[in-house]
Amino acid sequence: MNSKTARAGSPRRGLRGAVLGATVVAALLTATACQSSDGDGKAAPTAASPTAAPPSAAAPSASASTGGGATPEATASTGDSGTGTGGSPTAEGAGDSGETGGGNGTKYADCEAAGLGTEVELQDAPGETPRHFLLTVTNNAKTPCVLNEAPLVRLKAGNDAPTVQTLGEPDTEPVVVEGGGKAYAGLYVFGNDEGGEAEYDQSDRFTATLVAGEGTELSGTLVFDLPDGLDTVSVDDAARVNGWAGTEGLAMRPITQL
Repeated sequence: MNSKTARAGSPRRGLRGAVLGATVVAALLTATACQSSDGDGKAAPTAASPTAAPPSAAAPSASASTGGGATPEATASTGDSGTGTGGSPTAEGAGDSGETGGGNGTKYADCEAAGLGTEVELQDAPGETPRHFLLTVTNNAKTPCVLNEAPLVRLKAGNDAPTVQTLGEPDTEPVVVEGGGKAYAGLYVFGNDEGGEAEYDQSDRFTATLVAGEGTELSGTLVFDLPDGLDTVSVDDAARVNGWAGTEGLAMRPITQL
């Protein structure tokens, strides 16, 4: 009996222990769940704080990349791109480089006396008094140069000799002489028809000084030796010179009317 009683009482104690154990476990699980729920609720703001910071920090970066010059970095980038107005100064520099020291209005320099060859051709028929001459200059360089207005011709020796008056107003348009090309000026030297034994001034050559585009005299003197067969020619105050021209006809036509 005792042994049976002992067996019958053991299951009751086991059941009670199991119930108590289950109750404890349930309580522990409930507490854990509550702690986990409370922890998650507190952790949410903490997790949101670092994720919220990058957008606000990134905003200036986006503004700088799309600001188009709002920051020094953006300005420097625009300047380096080469797509702005960088070409304008270059173009202006080219335009300025086209002007010459003589101010002749072309992209070529004024001709220099040292770079020109000279020649004189008599335009009067044999037996007539030598009066009309064609002055020719040749550009010995390979690049074009410019002749302005009319040459300052002297019929007597020395730079102090008076210059021949220009026939009418000289053409203000510059004459561009190509490399190896020629330009012309007509010269009338003598207008006296009295003849007889009167004595007149004589000249054995003509000299000329070039004029710059701004109207000043250029350095150097052109020397035109008389054509073969003429040692000297008579000259007087009636002498006139026509301005530089690109053809013989334009240079001589007004002169032949004298």
